[in-house]
Order: sequence, then C-alpha cells, then structure tokens
Amino acid sequence: MGGAERAERRRRQQQRTTGSDGPPAGRPKSGGKNAGAKAVAAARGGTDTRRVTAIVGVVVLVVAVVVGGLIWTNSSKNATEGESIPTATATADLPERRDGSVVVVGEQDAPATIDVYADFLCPACGQFEQQYGEQIRDRIAQGQLAVRNHMVPMLAERSDPAGYSLHAANAALLAADAGTFTEYHDSLFAAQPGEGARAYDKDQLIQLGRDLGITDPAFAEGVRNGKYEDLLNRKMEQVESDSSLHRDLGSGPAFATPLVVADGEIVDAFNNPNWLDDVVAAARAG
Repeated sequence: MGGAERAERRRRQQQRTTGSDGPPAGRPKSGGKNAGAKAVAAARGGTDTRRVTAIVGVVVLVVAVVVGGLIWTNSSKNATEGESIPTATATADLPERRDGSVVVVGEQDAPATIDVYADFLCPACGQFEQQYGEQIRDRIAQGQLAVRNHMVPMLAERSDPAGYSLHAANAALLAADAGTFTEYHDSLFAAQPGEGARAYDKDQLIQLGRDLGITDPAFAEGVRNGKYEDLLNRKMEQVESDSSLHRDLGSGPAFATPLVVADGEIVDAFNNPNWLDDVVAAARAG
C-alpha cells in the first residue's frame, strides 16, 4: 500500500469517527457561542430599553405637570382680564360727602364717628369688610355712626401691572362726587383681586361706575386722567409719617391697613369682635 493510499484510509477512518466534516464531536460550534452572546446582549438591550422608556415617561410627566401648572397660574393670575366687576346693591340710601381725600358716610350729628383706613387691594382690608361691613352700614343707617373713609394706595406696587390701589381709590373719590361711593366701595371689596395678580384696569373701573348708574362723563374722564391721584399720594405720605397711626405688628411701629381710629385712639378691631358696640356705647355714654 502506497503512502497515498494509507493517508486516504486514515482520512476515511477519521470521518467515520466524527460523523461529519466539521469539528470533533463534543466541541460546541463557534456559531453556538455567538448565538448565546447575542441572546445575552438582546436581553440586556431589552432591559435598557425598558429603563429608557420609563425615564422618558417620567420626564414627559414632569414637563406636563410644570406646563400645566404654569398655564393654571397664568390663568388664575389673569382671572380679572376682560371681566366686568359685579355690582353690590346698597341696603339703604346712606348720606355721603367727599372731604378732600376722605369720604364721610353717615349723618353729621351721629353720636359716634370712626376713621377707617383701607386699601382696595389689601387682603386684610377685604376680610375686615366681610366681617364688619354690614354691621357698620347698619349702624350708619340707624343714625348711630358716621364713618370717615380714607382710601390709601399703600399697595400700589403690588398689582400686575402696578397702580390698581391708586386707580381704585381715585375712582372711589370720583364715585363719591357722583353720590355713589358706598355701592362703588362695596363692589370693589366684594370682587377684590388677589395681591400680586392682575387687578382691574381703568376701563373696568369706569364700566363699574356706569353699571352703578353714573352717567356724568366727568367720572370716566377723572378715572382716565387720575384726577385725585396726586391728592391720594400726598395722603399716603401723610399717614405713613403720622406716628399716632402707627402700630407694632411684629417688625416695629409702622402704618398698616386696615386701621380703625375712634376718638383719637386706634381700635383693636380684629382681637375684639365687640369693638363696634364698644365704640357706639362709649359715644352714647360720653
């Protein structure tokens, strides 16, 4: 047997032993190893995809909440835009007259007189009006009380845009000239805008006057040109420098609204719910 034949015979024996032309039995093919690696990579890739999807979902949710919050905030802040100010109906025809920057409501010979300092944007003034406004008007109607109303533009910079406190106080004085102060005053407090938010503009203040029956063109003209605004600003400077009107509310003596003064003394209207009865009784006794 030649060498070539022997080599051929060994080759055939090897083929019978392995059963194929591939690698020896028992040794995994390289394709199996690659398939396993691909399976692991796919599994890992699936996990990463789910994680990314979850993160993206959270980000989208946060963005939606922030955008929704901004929309709600802007909508709430601008709630008064284009709205008519609801009118308040007077329960009685109360005598009223303007005296400079002050509007006096009540009979001249009423036994008790109080001075009330308030800002149409001041939240505490709104609370004061809600708590005591009706009682005060009842006392005025009964001839027991006269009220000197001081509208002060203390929060003129706290509206958006600035100036509402001053414009509203000016409009209230003009309403007093037209004999409609009480209804105008009560309407502004009943529909008080939030501090820092959009308040009412001059057109809305003019329309309120019209809705309350003010037809004199001097009212609208006076609102537009700020007829009494200089007077009101001087009034603000005066009360801020008057130490007899100062109280210590925790940060040192200063002027703050609302403020009630009776017989030259500051009245503790919030801590004494019977203050009005006490004022009227003291006037009767005196």
